[in-house]
Amino acid sequence: MCPVDDNPHPTSIMTLLVRDNPGIDARAAAAVLSEIAEIASETLELQVVFDRVATSIRRLIPFDNMGVVRLLDGERAVLHASTVPCMAHALECLDPIPLTSWSPRMRPRPGPNSRIEDARIECDPDFPCDARALAGGVRSGMWEPFRSSQTLRGGVWLAAYQPHAFTEEHQELLRPIAALLGSAVEHWRIWDAERRRRERLDRMEALLGTLAESLDVREVFARLSDAMQPILPHHLMAMTGLDVRARTIQVVALAGEADIAPPTEPVMLDEDELGRRGDEFEIVHDIPAELSPETERNRLIVSTGMRSWLRVPVGLSGEVRGGLSIFHREPSRYDREDAEVAMRLADRIALMLSHQQLAEEARVASEARERAERLAATVQTLTRELESRGNDRVVGVSRSWKDALLHVGRVAPSDTTVLITGESGTGKEVVSRLIHQGSARAGKPFVAINCAALPEQLLESELFGHEKGAFTGAFATKIGRIEQAAGGTLFLDEIAEMSPQVQAKFLRVLQEREFQRVGGTRTLKADVRVIAATNRDLAAAIARGAFREDLYYRLNVFEIPIAPLRERPEDILALADAFLEDLGRTMGRPAAGISRDAREWLVAYAWPGNVRELRNAIERAILLCDGGLIAREHLPTVVSRNGEAAAARVDGGAGQNGIHPGTGMDLGAVERGLVAKALSQAKGNKSKAARLLGLTRAQLYSRLEKHGLR
Repeated sequence: MCPVDDNPHPTSIMTLLVRDNPGIDARAAAAVLSEIAEIASETLELQVVFDRVATSIRRLIPFDNMGVVRLLDGERAVLHASTVPCMAHALECLDPIPLTSWSPRMRPRPGPNSRIEDARIECDPDFPCDARALAGGVRSGMWEPFRSSQTLRGGVWLAAYQPHAFTEEHQELLRPIAALLGSAVEHWRIWDAERRRRERLDRMEALLGTLAESLDVREVFARLSDAMQPILPHHLMAMTGLDVRARTIQVVALAGEADIAPPTEPVMLDEDELGRRGDEFEIVHDIPAELSPETERNRLIVSTGMRSWLRVPVGLSGEVRGGLSIFHREPSRYDREDAEVAMRLADRIALMLSHQQLAEEARVASEARERAERLAATVQTLTRELESRGNDRVVGVSRSWKDALLHVGRVAPSDTTVLITGESGTGKEVVSRLIHQGSARAGKPFVAINCAALPEQLLESELFGHEKGAFTGAFATKIGRIEQAAGGTLFLDEIAEMSPQVQAKFLRVLQEREFQRVGGTRTLKADVRVIAATNRDLAAAIARGAFREDLYYRLNVFEIPIAPLRERPEDILALADAFLEDLGRTMGRPAAGISRDAREWLVAYAWPGNVRELRNAIERAILLCDGGLIAREHLPTVVSRNGEAAAARVDGGAGQNGIHPGTGMDLGAVERGLVAKALSQAKGNKSKAARLLGLTRAQLYSRLEKHGLR
């Protein structure tokens, strides 16, 4: 017998086969096994794999029908049939078949199953699958499971129209073939599960979009329940409101029928029940067995007559305001994937509640148009927060930042290509994610790639993908970022660092919406929205011949400039407070606040590293203040030391600049002087100048353009 592991390799299997079975044609068998392995790696369409594999197998083993049994669970399977030459799949049955439909002699099993030498004698027509095989003309057959383990996942049947058609050598040859097909089926199963999950979520999103016709969730709750039945079957769906202070929940909306009438009064929660309201989700597989009737809530749930229970929180602005519960009369009906669907539904309900809340505020408010606009902006912000579920916070009160967000609002709903410009650390990727979240592509992937982080060949392969053998080290076909972002958004950071060759290829993506993988000949469609960002002066790069002018105009359809932090000082304290809150929570040691002298220093400092530098400064200060107020001495003097260290390298250790943040000095002029001095000392050698300043070449070029140095 030939042992087969979970990841069979054709060469090693062939070696064992030939060693144990000298009569096997090693060259022919190895060629067929390699061919089957390649077929299985080329596509995830199972029927295509089985038909092509059947053709290959017939070069080694004469047969008339091949059946691939794929186990669904311990009791049911589906049967894929492949006939050579191509005929109707008379034996195929893609609907679940109970394993008891086969006779004990024919039934798929994890271990060996002796060959059928004469089906008319050995099969039992009282079993449906045996009867179908006999009616189809089957006279002999042999079975091999996918793997030699005790767990049955499926296997392969070969059948012939003549008795005694197969030999022991045929059985040995079938074993590695079955192992290879088992790997293909397992890969397909994983892919199919993810595909079904995404389709299920997409169906739900499309459904909910048509149902959000009212600001009162109670008016549409029954229709929501009916619409969700094909996606998340249930017998009862309930939404509750939470009063944390009173420690009670109240049924707000109900759809379906329970064994009791819904309570009209609030229901008390104990400490444990109240604490679990913020959990991501809660699943009870068997209500009577798992819920103790010691609490008022549990007694109520048990009395509904339901067996399965799935609960997810409903929140507004990050605060749990209630819960959505799904019930079924059968036990063990819900799992983690069902919880994901329920959480999407809860998000939509929360959005409806937010609209309802804002509408009520608008009705009772007597404020002017300005307040109405603020409320609309609040709704938009809440929508983005609900859908992004944890992306970076968007903080800023300055006019320039608000103008940038207005640009985002204008361009997000379209598919227009966007170019975001601004210095490093200003938040260009945050803005790009906002554009994606506000677009019709929000439910599809957002894929980012930093053009400066990869060398030319690697960037080209990463962006477009490559075919197997395209270059040394390309051992397998690789899907590029453009394909990964299909239907969604592709974000190209530091686009100015892209080489001319890659620029030319990417221009075709923008012009023709198509591309080819590296080393490939097949043209693929590029269904992506492109957002690019740069901290460089692209006009200057075009003048130097470092950037294509035609690509620039294709990218710069809609530009969103992001001002550096020094030009919007009114945002500094708002950002600092936001970082203080976020970092304090995640670091587990929040600061009490920021002192007056520290705030004055924050506003006075020029922040050459922009928002990123500010965040790092606050993080360090939280660690140093040890839970107290952040004072001036807690803010990083390393900011000034960087300038001094660079000056020391350029001046041969003199350190004459004396640069200290907050003293009112023109840091831009100081930086320009340092760069000019480094270039002079390096006699125009930019690599050496960059080393003197402690910068990369890309960072040095950025500063040369910024200060107009040539």
